[in-house]
Amino acid sequence: MKKIVFITLILICGRVALGQQTSLKPFEEIQVPITPWHHVPALIHLPPNMKEGKKYPIIIAFHGKSIAGDDVTKIFHQGVTKQMHAGKNIDAVNKVDGKKYEFIVFAPLATSWSLGPEHLNVALDDLLKRYPIDPARVYITGYSAGGWSVGMAITDPVTAPRIAAAVCMSPASIYDKNLKSFSITAKNNIHTWYFAGTEEIAFLSNCKAYVDSTNKYKPGLTKITIGDHKHCCWETYYTPSYKEDGLNIYEWLLQYKK
Repeated sequence: MKKIVFITLILICGRVALGQQTSLKPFEEIQVPITPWHHVPALIHLPPNMKEGKKYPIIIAFHGKSIAGDDVTKIFHQGVTKQMHAGKNIDAVNKVDGKKYEFIVFAPLATSWSLGPEHLNVALDDLLKRYPIDPARVYITGYSAGGWSVGMAITDPVTAPRIAAAVCMSPASIYDKNLKSFSITAKNNIHTWYFAGTEEIAFLSNCKAYVDSTNKYKPGLTKITIGDHKHCCWETYYTPSYKEDGLNIYEWLLQYKK
C-alpha cells in the first residue's frame, strides 16, 4: 500500500513538474544562433492558422538585465511576452491600410545583459529562413538593458536598414559611438516611440538624448511618453489597452514599414 501511494505521488509530482516546464503558451521554446558558434534559447509565438504563402510582421522583444540567464520562463516577467502569456491579444489593425495583422513574436534570452546588433543580425537571418516573416515589417522593442539593445540596433549601419520601427522603454546608455550615429536612424527612417519615468533620471535623460539626436537629423521620427514612476512599470505601456492618440504600441508600429 505504501509503495502504491509513493508511486502515485511521484507520478503526480512529475506531471506538475512537466506542466511547469511546458507552460509557455502561447509560445514555444527554440534555439537560435547569435554568432556562428553560439546559440541561445528563445521564445517564439506564431499566429494560429497561418495561411500558406502569407508573410507576417515580427516583433522582436528584448528583456532587461535581471532576466538574463538560462531560464526562459523569466522572459514572462515583463514586456510583450508577459501580456501574451497572461492571455492578452496583441493583434492590431493598421490605421494606414485598415487591415488586421497578426504578429510573430520572438523573445531571445541573453546569457548576460542583453543582445547587441551583431547578435540580432545573425538571429534575424536564421528566423527569416525558418518562418514566414515579412522583412518589411521587422519591429523591435525592449526595456532597460533591452532598451539598450533597441538603441544600439537603430544606430547600427548594418542592422538599422532592417528595422521598420521601434518601441524603446527606459533604455540603458548606448555606446558613445552609437550615440553619435543617430544620422543612421534618420537615414533609415526608423520611427521610435520612447518611454521613461520622471523618477528614473538617468534613463529619462537617455530617452531625451536619443530623441534630440534623432530630431537633429530628421524631426518627426520620434515620440516620447514620460510617466510618473521609477525604473519599472513597463507593463503599463505594453498592455494593448494603453493608448495615446487612439493607438496602442502595436497599432502604432504597424503604421511603418520598409
